[in-house]
Amino acid sequence: VQLQASGGGLVQAGGSLRLSCAASGRTYSSYRMGWFRQAPGKEREFVAAVSGSGGSTYYADSVKGRFTISRDNAKNTMYLQMNSLKPEDTAVYYCAVDLYGRGATSLVSYGYWGQGTQVTVSS
Repeated sequence: VQLQASGGGLVQAGGSLRLSCAASGRTYSSYRMGWFRQAPGKEREFVAAVSGSGGSTYYADSVKGRFTISRDNAKNTMYLQMNSLKPEDTAVYYCAVDLYGRGATSLVSYGYWGQGTQVTVSS
């Protein structure tokens, strides 16, 4: 079981990036999946989550209206389209699977964390 996050990089404020999270080892089409991020010196925080079917999505208030989460179960891949990026979005972004169903935003509900991808937004 492995999650591989990719797509991070350096972008100017106002720019866009698309993150991908590819799952291998098994399929997760029946599991909610999510994105979290961790900035230097801060705790890991919820960003967005998507239900197994892709029909339900959840967002942190700080990214609502700017980020869009989606998934392609045929490719076993989840995405995070990030638009209108701000310097405060700078962080390492992680993807994970909601294994315990304790809530879309609950960090402790998630497992199989990927290695993370760095997103840096310059002002």
